[in-house]
Amino acid sequence: MVIMAAGTGNPFFTTDTAAALRALEVRADALFKGTKVDGIYDSDPVTNPTAQRFNRLTYDRALALNLKVMDTTAISLAKDGDLRVVVFDLTTPGNLVKIITGSDIGTVVRREESD
Repeated sequence: MVIMAAGTGNPFFTTDTAAALRALEVRADALFKGTKVDGIYDSDPVTNPTAQRFNRLTYDRALALNLKVMDTTAISLAKDGDLRVVVFDLTTPGNLVKIITGSDIGTVVRREESD
Protein backbone atom coordinates (compact mmCIF):
# COMPACT_ATOMS: atom_id res chain seq x y z
CA MET A 1 0.00 0.00 0.00
CA VAL A 2 1.36 3.37 -1.03
CA ILE A 3 -0.42 6.57 -0.12
CA MET A 4 0.30 9.51 -2.39
CA ALA A 5 -0.98 13.03 -1.97
CA ALA A 6 -0.54 16.16 -4.11
CA GLY A 7 -1.24 17.34 -7.61
CA THR A 8 0.93 17.44 -10.69
CA GLY A 9 1.60 21.16 -10.59
CA ASN A 10 0.21 21.44 -14.12
CA PRO A 11 -2.76 23.60 -15.05
CA PHE A 12 -5.99 21.77 -15.98
CA PHE A 13 -4.97 18.66 -13.98
CA THR A 14 -7.12 18.04 -10.92
CA THR A 15 -5.92 16.01 -7.95
CA ASP A 16 -8.15 13.15 -9.22
CA THR A 17 -6.40 13.21 -12.58
CA ALA A 18 -3.02 13.35 -10.84
CA ALA A 19 -4.00 10.35 -8.71
CA ALA A 20 -5.04 8.31 -11.76
CA LEU A 21 -1.88 9.32 -13.61
CA ARG A 22 0.42 8.38 -10.72
CA ALA A 23 -1.43 5.13 -10.03
CA LEU A 24 -0.97 4.11 -13.66
CA GLU A 25 2.68 5.15 -13.63
CA VAL A 26 3.46 2.92 -10.63
CA ARG A 27 1.23 0.14 -12.02
CA ALA A 28 -1.03 0.15 -8.98
CA ASP A 29 -3.72 -2.49 -8.68
CA ALA A 30 -6.32 0.11 -7.73
CA LEU A 31 -6.90 3.75 -6.95
CA PHE A 32 -8.68 4.36 -3.65
CA LYS A 33 -10.44 7.71 -3.47
CA GLY A 34 -11.36 8.66 0.08
CA THR A 35 -14.19 11.21 0.26
CA LYS A 36 -16.88 12.49 2.63
CA VAL A 37 -19.53 10.09 1.31
CA ASP A 38 -19.68 6.30 1.27
CA GLY A 39 -19.53 5.82 -2.51
CA ILE A 40 -20.80 7.14 -5.80
CA TYR A 41 -24.40 8.32 -6.05
CA ASP A 42 -26.67 9.23 -8.94
CA SER A 43 -26.89 12.74 -7.46
CA ASP A 44 -25.41 14.59 -4.48
CA PRO A 45 -26.52 12.71 -1.33
CA VAL A 46 -25.85 15.80 0.78
CA THR A 47 -28.51 17.81 -1.07
CA ASN A 48 -30.73 14.94 -2.26
CA PRO A 49 -31.83 12.54 0.51
CA THR A 50 -33.26 10.13 -2.11
CA ALA A 51 -29.97 9.81 -4.03
CA GLN A 52 -29.18 6.21 -4.94
CA ARG A 53 -25.73 4.73 -4.27
CA PHE A 54 -24.02 2.47 -6.79
CA ASN A 55 -22.13 -0.59 -5.53
CA ARG A 56 -20.46 -1.16 -8.90
CA LEU A 57 -20.11 0.92 -12.06
CA THR A 58 -18.31 0.59 -15.34
CA TYR A 59 -16.09 3.41 -16.54
CA ASP A 60 -18.43 3.96 -19.50
CA ARG A 61 -21.51 4.21 -17.30
CA ALA A 62 -19.81 6.60 -14.89
CA LEU A 63 -18.82 8.80 -17.84
CA ALA A 64 -22.25 8.58 -19.51
CA LEU A 65 -24.06 9.54 -16.29
CA ASN A 66 -21.65 12.47 -15.84
CA LEU A 67 -21.24 11.66 -12.16
CA LYS A 68 -19.36 14.36 -10.29
CA VAL A 69 -17.37 12.22 -7.87
CA MET A 70 -14.29 12.36 -10.12
CA ASP A 71 -13.54 14.44 -13.18
CA THR A 72 -13.96 12.81 -16.57
CA THR A 73 -10.25 12.97 -17.36
CA ALA A 74 -9.44 10.89 -14.26
CA ILE A 75 -12.11 8.30 -15.08
CA SER A 76 -10.98 8.19 -18.72
CA LEU A 77 -7.36 7.62 -17.66
CA ALA A 78 -8.48 4.83 -15.33
CA LYS A 79 -10.50 3.30 -18.16
CA ASP A 80 -7.61 3.49 -20.63
CA GLY A 81 -5.29 1.84 -18.11
CA ASP A 82 -7.90 -0.62 -16.79
CA LEU A 83 -7.30 0.79 -13.29
CA ARG A 84 -9.92 -0.18 -10.74
CA VAL A 85 -11.21 2.85 -8.78
CA VAL A 86 -12.77 2.48 -5.33
CA VAL A 87 -14.59 5.46 -3.83
CA PHE A 88 -15.19 5.21 -0.08
CA ASP A 89 -15.89 7.33 3.00
CA LEU A 90 -12.56 8.31 4.50
CA THR A 91 -14.21 10.12 7.44
CA THR A 92 -15.64 6.96 9.01
CA PRO A 93 -13.22 5.56 11.60
CA GLY A 94 -11.80 2.20 10.51
CA ASN A 95 -12.65 2.56 6.82
CA LEU A 96 -9.04 2.99 5.73
CA VAL A 97 -8.15 -0.34 7.35
CA LYS A 98 -11.26 -1.92 5.83
CA ILE A 99 -10.41 -0.74 2.32
CA ILE A 100 -6.78 -1.86 2.63
CA THR A 101 -7.82 -5.32 3.84
CA GLY A 102 -10.28 -5.81 1.01
CA SER A 103 -13.62 -5.21 2.71
CA ASP A 104 -16.48 -4.58 0.33
CA ILE A 105 -17.21 -0.93 1.09
CA GLY A 106 -17.78 2.02 -1.20
CA THR A 107 -18.30 1.94 -4.95
CA VAL A 108 -16.04 0.09 -7.36
CA VAL A 109 -15.55 1.46 -10.88
CA ARG A 110 -14.02 -0.94 -13.40
CA ARG A 111 -14.47 -2.44 -16.85
CA GLU A 112 -17.24 -4.87 -15.81
CA GLU A 113 -19.97 -4.27 -13.21
CA SER A 114 -20.17 -7.87 -11.99
CA ASP A 115 -17.56 -9.74 -9.97
